[in-house]
Amino acid sequence: MHGFNRQRQYSRGPHGRNLFASRGSGGGRRGVKYLNPNLFIKKASAIAPQPEQVVTARFADYAINDKIKRNIEEHGYTIPTAIQDKAIPEILAGRDVIGIANTGTGKTAAFLISLINKCMLDHNQRVLIVVPTRELACQIRDEFFIFGRGTGLEVAAIIGGANIQRQKYELRRNPHVVIGTPGRLTDLVDRGELNLNLFENVVLDEVDRMVDIGFIKDIKYLVSYLPKVRQSLFFSATVDGSTQEILKEFVINPVTVSVQHQDGVKNIDQDIVRTGGKVKIEVLHDLLIQPGFDKVIIFGRTKWGMDKLSHSLIERGFKTAIIHGNKSQGQRQRALSEFKNNRKNILIATDVAARGIDIEGVTHVINYDAPETYEDYIHRIGRTGRAGKKGTALTFVD
Repeated sequence: MHGFNRQRQYSRGPHGRNLFASRGSGGGRRGVKYLNPNLFIKKASAIAPQPEQVVTARFADYAINDKIKRNIEEHGYTIPTAIQDKAIPEILAGRDVIGIANTGTGKTAAFLISLINKCMLDHNQRVLIVVPTRELACQIRDEFFIFGRGTGLEVAAIIGGANIQRQKYELRRNPHVVIGTPGRLTDLVDRGELNLNLFENVVLDEVDRMVDIGFIKDIKYLVSYLPKVRQSLFFSATVDGSTQEILKEFVINPVTVSVQHQDGVKNIDQDIVRTGGKVKIEVLHDLLIQPGFDKVIIFGRTKWGMDKLSHSLIERGFKTAIIHGNKSQGQRQRALSEFKNNRKNILIATDVAARGIDIEGVTHVINYDAPETYEDYIHRIGRTGRAGKKGTALTFVD
C-alpha cells in the first residue's frame, strides 16, 4: 500500500483482517499505529428484504390513552415496528424489559409511548431516561413532544454543555420525564437537586455506547440511588462484559425482546480516497461537487482542524454546519437542525457526532482524517446506509 514500507507489524481485526500497520524506518515515528487502509474498502451487500417478523397489531389495538393514539396517528404511524410490537405490551404490563435492538429500530417510541401512557394514568409517576450523548437526549425529548402533545405532561433534558441553573429550575418544577446524560445527572444528584428515589420508572438506553464512552461508574452510581421497587427498561445493541455487569444490578425477572436487524454497515459502500500528494481540501472539493453528494457528514480528528475546514468550504460556496466539543449545546443543536432540515447539506464534525445521531438521508460519510480506532470508524460510517438505504463511506489516505 502507498505510504507503508514492507516492514509491517499487524494486529488482527474483525474476521482476521489486519487492523494496524506500524511504520518502520521509512514511515515516520516508530511505534505509532495506523489503521490499515484495507479495512476501509468493502462493497455494500445487496439489500435483500429482511426476514422481518410479521407484525399484525396496530397502534390502535394497544391499551393506551386515546390522546396518545391520536398523536401517533397524526405523526403518520399506524403499524408498530418489530421491537415496538414485542416491547410495548410488556412495558404496559409493568414488566422489566431487556431490549436488544440497534438505533433506528423504533425502540425510543416503544418505551416513550408506554411510559407516557403510564404517567397519564397516574400523574405521580416519574420517568428517568439515561442516554450516552446530549444529541440523543434532545432527540428523545423531541419525540416526547410528538407523542405527549396535549397530555399535560412535562419533560426536562438534563445534559452537559447547557445552562445548569436553568436545569435546576426545571427539576424543581418536578417534571414527569427527565432525560439526561450520566455526567450531568450525577452532578445534580451530588448537588441535591435531583432525587432519584422519586423515579419508579427508569430507562437505560444504548447501554453499550455508554459503557464504550466510559460511563459505567456513573451508571452504577445512579442505579444505586433508585428505588428498589421500580420498572426498569434496558436497551442495548449488545449485552456482554460490562454491559452484563450493569444488567444484573438493574432488572428483576425481566422479559427479553430482540429483533433481527440488518447490520447497517452491510448497506455501505466503503472505499478509500488516495490524495497522492495533492492538497486534501482540493480533493474534497472535487468530490463534493460530484452528483449524488446530497447530504454529507465529514469527520475529522481535531476541533481546530474541523473549524479550519469549515471556513475553507464556506469560502468555496458550500453550505456547511459544524459540531464539536467546543461548541455550546445551543450551537450544536442549531447545526444539527440545519443539517437535518436540509438548510445545510454538509455537516462537519469530530467524533462527538459519531454516536447517537440518527439523521435520515445521509448519502455519504467522508473521513477527512482517518479514525483512531476501528470502532470509531464503524460508529462514524454508521451515520449513512440507514433504514434500508445504501450509503457510501470514503476515507482519505495519504
